[in-house]
Amino acid sequence: MAEPSRPISEVSELRQVCIVVHDLVKSMERYQSILGIGPWEVLDFDDSTVSDMTYHGKPAQQKFRVATTMVGPMQLELIQPVEGDTVYSDFLKEHGEGLHHLGVVIVDNLDEAMQTSAKAGLACLQSGRIVSGHFAGARYAYLDAVNSLGTIIELAEMPKELLPY
Repeated sequence: MAEPSRPISEVSELRQVCIVVHDLVKSMERYQSILGIGPWEVLDFDDSTVSDMTYHGKPAQQKFRVATTMVGPMQLELIQPVEGDTVYSDFLKEHGEGLHHLGVVIVDNLDEAMQTSAKAGLACLQSGRIVSGHFAGARYAYLDAVNSLGTIIELAEMPKELLPY
């Protein structure tokens, strides 16, 4: 793999850890009862809330549920795939429940960051644009950094009014 001539982004902090789960409600309950983590905000994502969804570079129809909560300065995110081909369902099939990605690496220009990442050998696995809800206007992309960093990295381009996230 080629080394990038410059970093995709200068990361000064990790903002999120994501765990993919089979059952969102049971997982939230486990995190609450075992570690005291919560309360959770639950969001449903599908083609009514996310546009331009891709999976391995091709248009995709996806549905997934997300639960988030803050643990200190970091967001813990749980994702349950519901329908369609997603990196989340791929992960569950290959590994079972567990750490899926680190994020959110905030970038000023997602298209530029994805071009830089592609040149560095980090393929885009899945992407989309949030069109409604709290994060409306945000765009995201999951990069395959498993060989270089041991995990998937999520990049996000956020409207200025959503920062700092």
